Amino acid sequence: MTDADRPRSTDADGTESGPSLAPLMGATYVVAGIAHFLVPERFAEAVPPSFPSPVGLVYLSGIAEIVLGIGVTIPRTRRPSAWGIVALLVAVFPANVHLARSDTLSDLVPDRLVGPARLAALIRLPFQGVLIGWALRYARADEAAATPRSEG
Repeated sequence: MTDADRPRSTDADGTESGPSLAPLMGATYVVAGIAHFLVPERFAEAVPPSFPSPVGLVYLSGIAEIVLGIGVTIPRTRRPSAWGIVALLVAVFPANVHLARSDTLSDLVPDRLVGPARLAALIRLPFQGVLIGWALRYARADEAAATPRSEG
């Protein structure tokens, strides 16, 4: 594959900025989505108790991650898929907060790893904003490129 054949990334101002990371983003979400089906009970532990059908929500979010992960790798569906990823990340944020604040981690990892797991769960909270920003880069890129610029 030559450089000309590689997917390119478009910045918000419509200029190309090098190889696209959309395939990496897509693969990340597909792998995470598949994990939801391999160990659904583990993911269900993160769902706040006030939410209905935790395992059902895990399957639903897993399907969404797989579909949106595939969609973000395809230029034609990249923008709506990226908006879907933004919505998904906002939707699962309560589960991340619940996991960071509850004693659920004690049931999910060995005792010696509870401290590091709690730290990772706490770091995940602001990192969610980074993931949303990454998705917004693709959600808005096509929009900026399609918007005619006024000259003058």
